[in-house]
This record gives sequence, structure tokens and C-alpha cells, in this order.
Amino acid sequence: MQVGPILIVDDEPINLDALREALSGIYRLVFATNGVDALSAVEKHRPSLILLDIQMPQLNGYEVCLSLKANPLTENIPVIFVTSLSDTFDETYGFAVGSVDYITKPIHPSVVRARVQNQLNLVRASALEQSYRDAISMLGEAGHFNDTDTGLHIWRMAAYAKKIAQAAGWDDDSCTLLELAAPMHDMGKIGIPESILRKPGKLDAAEWEVMKTHTTIGYEILRKSNAPLFVLAAELAYYHHEQWDGSGYPNGVSGESIPESARIVALADVFDALTIKRPYKEPWGIEDVIRHIKEASGTHFDPQLVSIFMDILPQMIEIKRTWDAKEGAV
Repeated sequence: MQVGPILIVDDEPINLDALREALSGIYRLVFATNGVDALSAVEKHRPSLILLDIQMPQLNGYEVCLSLKANPLTENIPVIFVTSLSDTFDETYGFAVGSVDYITKPIHPSVVRARVQNQLNLVRASALEQSYRDAISMLGEAGHFNDTDTGLHIWRMAAYAKKIAQAAGWDDDSCTLLELAAPMHDMGKIGIPESILRKPGKLDAAEWEVMKTHTTIGYEILRKSNAPLFVLAAELAYYHHEQWDGSGYPNGVSGESIPESARIVALADVFDALTIKRPYKEPWGIEDVIRHIKEASGTHFDPQLVSIFMDILPQMIEIKRTWDAKEGAV
């Protein structure tokens, strides 16, 4: 993955030369000799990393860093201070204004190279993670492209699922993985005719049989990856319409034979679906939704998860308010 150049900022030519010698031939380098020019160079070159002196005319390094962090377009560019200021206070203040590292002069080339490499590895990892999340977002949206769900349904539902998993004792990494996988649970709807997905009323028996195939379609699409995220997403796609008493589909499995991930998503999905407006229904009130979920405990839903859901109901309602506000702002 290609990254931008490294911007080196220092008002002393000897320091610029030392950093150039340490890094040239390995990275693309651009230079500035004062704080004002540094900000212009950032705008022009969009560097992936900045090595920044502190004691400079016009704008000092602290001021440059604060300016960068105040701008949404540049706030994520990592800054390493390279300075002769070696007091603990100076270093602490450097981190306080937003730097990611602090190197004291005179520099040691091998140390500079190691610190730079570490930060650029983090930049690449962050870019890769963002690409990963963007791909997940697009897959989730693709599954609902011809559906009537409101735009934020899959993300709101994912937030509910994460909260339920947390309350059920899942570790943080597993909860995050579930939140990322949950938006893809209806991926298979991409293979369902628009006439069925957008029908403004109940489906007839033949249409319903077609609709039920979205579970296996989604599974077949998502199971082609061995990455843990997509393994979980395939599991959700396949099992999220199974019910605790075995009356669900596609295979009528029951109880703990249904993966807990799918049992959580099923509860989160129904809670969200009932509380939003659809072409064939108005949103239910919270009291009616809660009554329905309680009545479906032991038939549609895992009773233990329903109990957990009731314990965290205020948090679920707060999540709903937050996402409703986002949807209203779109």
C-alpha cells in the first residue's frame, strides 16, 4: 500500500542534512525550514509522517502540531518531534499537543529509521483497517440495495447486537467482530427479486419460499473467505432466522444448536425491525415491542438472551435514540 512522503521540518540546515542522510534512499522526503512553510507543505504534499523541530521562527513545532490536529484533513497525520529539548516537561507537552513520538538531538540514524518505520507500519495498518471496514460497509449496503429497510437499520442493529454480546459476557474482540459481521447478515437478499423485497404487503406462500433462500444465498457468498470476520458473517447469514423452538429456517434447528451469535443477531434484528417504520407497518411503541419479545421468549428467542436484553433495556433505548438522531440528520 503506497503512502505519502515524509515531511522533515527544521530551521537548521545541518539537522535537515542529518535526517536526509538517515532516511534518503528509503523514503520519499520533502522539506520545510519553518512552521509556516511546514503547514503549506502539508497541504501540498499530504505526507504520511512529519518529523518536526520545536524551536523554530514564526510558528514553533508545538503550534504547528496543534494547528494540524485542529484540522480534520490533517489531524490523523502522525507527528514525531525531533528536538534538542530534552526535559521531561518538554517531552510530556509534546505528547499533549498530539505527537506520537519524541526524538532528541543529536539523532542516531538507526533510531530514527526504527521510529519512522514503526509509525509508517501503523499508518499502513490503519489504512488497511479502514479499507476493510469500507468493504464491510459496501457489502452490508449491497444486501439491502433493493430492500425497503431504512438506511441505518443494519448499523443500528449491529450496535444492538454488540451491546447484547457484551452483556452476555463476550470479550471485547469478539464483540467488535460481531458488530462488524452483523451488517452482512442479510447479504443474501442481493439474490432475491426486487418485486418480492419491495412488495408493500405480506408475501404469498411461493414468494415466501423464495424469500427464505436469502439465508443460504448469503452463506454461499460469505463462506468463500476463511477470515474470521467472514466466517462469522456466513454463520449469521445462515442461522439468523432459526428459532429457539426449531420453527425457523432454513433447517429448523433449535436451542443451543443455533450459534449464540445468530441468536443475538436475531433478537437485535427483530427489536430494530419492530421499532422502525416500514412500507407495510408503522413503528411499534417500545412497550409493545417489549411485550412481543417477552412473549416470544422460549419460542423465537433464547430465554437467557431475552433476560439479558431486559436487563440492558435502558442502554438499548439509548442506542436507538442515538441512531435515530443520526438518521434524522441524513
